[in-house]
Amino acid sequence: MNQTVPELLESVRENDVKFIRLVFCDIFGVQKNIAILAGQLPRAFESGISFDSLAVRGLCGDVCTDLLLVPDCSTVSILPWRPSHEQVMRMFCDIRYPDGRAFEADSRAILRAAVDRCADMGFICNIGTECEFYLFRTDADGNPTREPLDRAGYGDIAPLDKGEDIRRAICLTLEEMDLLPESSHHEQGPGQNEIDFRYSDALSAADNFLTFKTVVKSIAMQNGLYASFMPKPLRDRSGNGLHINLSLSQGGKNLFQNGEAHNANAESFIAGILDRAAEITAFLNPTTNSYHRLGKFEAPRYLTWSRQNRSQLIRIPASTGEANRMELRSSDPSCNPYLAFALLIHAGLDGVAEKKKLVPPCNRNLFEEAAPDVDALPATLDEALDRAQQSEFVARVLPERLRAGYFAQKREECAACRAAADPHAYELEHFFRVI
Repeated sequence: MNQTVPELLESVRENDVKFIRLVFCDIFGVQKNIAILAGQLPRAFESGISFDSLAVRGLCGDVCTDLLLVPDCSTVSILPWRPSHEQVMRMFCDIRYPDGRAFEADSRAILRAAVDRCADMGFICNIGTECEFYLFRTDADGNPTREPLDRAGYGDIAPLDKGEDIRRAICLTLEEMDLLPESSHHEQGPGQNEIDFRYSDALSAADNFLTFKTVVKSIAMQNGLYASFMPKPLRDRSGNGLHINLSLSQGGKNLFQNGEAHNANAESFIAGILDRAAEITAFLNPTTNSYHRLGKFEAPRYLTWSRQNRSQLIRIPASTGEANRMELRSSDPSCNPYLAFALLIHAGLDGVAEKKKLVPPCNRNLFEEAAPDVDALPATLDEALDRAQQSEFVARVLPERLRAGYFAQKREECAACRAAADPHAYELEHFFRVI
């Protein structure tokens, strides 16, 4: 919904909007918000609304306290699950210092810089997400249990699939918010579901992903259920993946093509991402729990690509026209989408700038055979952090303030998980209710 500030203020008055949620996320991708009354909205646009940055994990360390949230009026949505009388509006925000300067560790600003670089090089990168989640039953007090909603499998229907009405409600709610889900279905795990989004510009795709997680959890709660995006909530069943589809266009033409032929820039874009994938895995798979998913149940392990072959890190799906794209299959829903998308775009653009050559496709079934001759993704978060902290590329894309907070927190998580008597129990305690 693109409106000017005066138009938006008038709309707030005409539509009985009483509360505005100013939304942002911490550096780990956990959504936060500060709610204000409608009368404070002009001040939010003019000078921002302050919040305590020290209370937000990893954001500032100990060198500053007050930061400001400045709403982006192009991101307006009414929250359909809140009362229709005295409605609640939501807007994503940019983070600034009190003197008006952009805050360098603002994830949204980091992605915007990647989008700007893309435009400066004459390209547009569109992104669509495919996200998996589990639905669990709750107890008499509304607390989540570890009992999945059903025992259905991939593509099943009712009565085996008990989640179809929940998925329907989620998709209809997203449509009310002007988001565009394309398809939904039951996934392989018991109580596991997937909803896929139509592609959009990168910044909208990241905003939409955070909104999607909120909608899923809210609709699940309304139905007495708990939705979990934890990468591996069940030891011996499928993990939750976040497949990221990227396309690159120039002069209104999608450079990704179906079949054997590909535009040279599209191939270099893929090559750039393959070259940097191991270095950015700590941001695509940011929890210790993430690494129990990789290499199992159709989640990739190796740094390879192919057409249609789902056992590869990157595949080119069968598609036509605007839907032509590459699909990255390793990432999971615990990531910060702004950082994940920014790193992927910059890696791809580096490949284009350097005219990197794409290696031949790997047409083996890597789900069923080991491949000691092929480079693999990091096997643990500790290993992924080592690669990221040694990476010149990560240091170039992400500011030092953000890297310091991110790496310090993630090293603490690794140490605590290693020290736990039962690492899986530790992960459930720390990630099940948060992600």
